[in-house]
Amino acid sequence: MSRFLIPQYASLEAYVPGEQPRDRRYIKLNTNESPYPPSPEVVAAVSADAVRDLRLYSDPECRDLKKALADRYGLSPKNVYLANGSDDILNFAFMAFCDRETGAAFPEITYGFYRVFAALHGVPALEIPLREDFSIDYRDYRNIGRTVVIANPNAPTGLSLPLSSVEEIVKSNPGQVVVVDEAYVDFGGETALPLLEKYDNLLIVRTFSKSRSLAGARLGFAFASEELISDLETLRYSTNPYNVNRLTLLAGEAAIRSDDYFTENCRKIMKTRDWVSGELKALGFTVLPSCANFLFASTPRMSGEDFYLGMKERGVLVRHFSNPKISDFNRITVGSEEEMEIFVREAGALQSEGRKGQGR
Repeated sequence: MSRFLIPQYASLEAYVPGEQPRDRRYIKLNTNESPYPPSPEVVAAVSADAVRDLRLYSDPECRDLKKALADRYGLSPKNVYLANGSDDILNFAFMAFCDRETGAAFPEITYGFYRVFAALHGVPALEIPLREDFSIDYRDYRNIGRTVVIANPNAPTGLSLPLSSVEEIVKSNPGQVVVVDEAYVDFGGETALPLLEKYDNLLIVRTFSKSRSLAGARLGFAFASEELISDLETLRYSTNPYNVNRLTLLAGEAAIRSDDYFTENCRKIMKTRDWVSGELKALGFTVLPSCANFLFASTPRMSGEDFYLGMKERGVLVRHFSNPKISDFNRITVGSEEEMEIFVREAGALQSEGRKGQGR
């Protein structure tokens, strides 16, 4: 660590993104990107004229995209917030709604950035264990007296809470903000959007990265009461009011206009996901039921690390986590049909070698 870094940040354990190796060509099933390109409308929107306009600042109010999102989801633009990816929104949420007195509560096994943001902002974090089946017990979060942050569907498990359970959490914490991270909701989860009319403490966070094929554009959005949106806007305008660039705004608007294209892509991904799940189970894998664009799976024939390393040798990247509670599992992004046929074939061949415990 640099000798110039102030002590407040010296002990931070930063979030570790999925690896992006360049030593060879891999089938990338490790970062939950879409296997499908953006829609033709998105490609057309990022035109030569739009590039020439990069000399101008972007609209800090993001008015056109806010209106497009509001129209799409039946809300007012005042209930919509935009930022540089959903991680940006989560960061602002920890800044706005947590401090040393108002701590945070989130699952022990979930998206790793929650722990990072809590540490970054000096927020006491209560990390609540999952149940034995890796599901979230909503009763653990009732009347908890902290800002609640849950991913629904959860990552890396892919499991989803029903709307009734999410409502119990929101309803029982009227004095605290409940953040529901719906990054993967378009792949079979149940959205909390119907609760917005009833509860002013609910913040729903989403992204264009997964179902709308814009991971590289860095665009996140959130829905909440006008009060919460205003709080978040205060922080955005106090840090970087131009945090969404002109090309990304145009791409986002075009993505909303081509909603049918992305809905069909989600359908294809879910169909492929269910097929891969069945194939892995037939090979003897344990596979959790997923409402996301990935699967969480383990095999009794080898450790999770050995499976990850073996698949990497075979040109397929999956995501392995070192946490002992999930180290036997790997998270497998659902790619195209062709990619997943290769994955299933290589997973079966690797498992047949039975290399458990070799620790290579």
